[in-house]
Amino acid sequence: MHSDMAPSPWIVRWSHLATPGGTVLDVACGSGRHLRWLQARGHRVTGVDRAPEALASLAALAATGAEIVDADIEAGPWPFAGRTFDAVVVTNYLWRPRLPDIVAAVASGGVLLYETFAAGNETVGRPSRPDFLLQPGELLSACDGLCVVAYENGFLDGPARFVQRIAAVRAPDSLPSSPRFPAKLSPVE
Repeated sequence: MHSDMAPSPWIVRWSHLATPGGTVLDVACGSGRHLRWLQARGHRVTGVDRAPEALASLAALAATGAEIVDADIEAGPWPFAGRTFDAVVVTNYLWRPRLPDIVAAVASGGVLLYETFAAGNETVGRPSRPDFLLQPGELLSACDGLCVVAYENGFLDGPARFVQRIAAVRAPDSLPSSPRFPAKLSPVE
């Protein structure tokens, strides 16, 4: 549980890509460290988890307008079918069968911020099962169709861990010129 922990530096670093005041989905949100941080910055937040202790710790957040969904996204259906969000956040969680649903939940012009454990982590701690460790390039492959803004795969200290992380945006339906999406380039002749 991360209730007293600061948000991930990766999420903080790339959160500016989320539409100001937009909707955010935090997948496997735990006790809500990212939900709280993003809501404090004006986002409308939705979190999903199945752990009773995590859900209990989110009661106060729900009272402030956060949508908290109690769902087992590994054994049950995806509770957000047909819904999209301006930002989708995932940290320290991997269930490969849900990767397509997670990517599909990113709205037009939205961003996916994902960070979790990678192969190599078995040499320094938990998780150590291959089921819970991304293989090299796996997160990049899962984000096919999104525009990758940043990607890292490697080792971090404090605590020692191997991670893979990505910030990727879905191009808006129309591409107006903006700081987030520069004007379309003309082909070089």
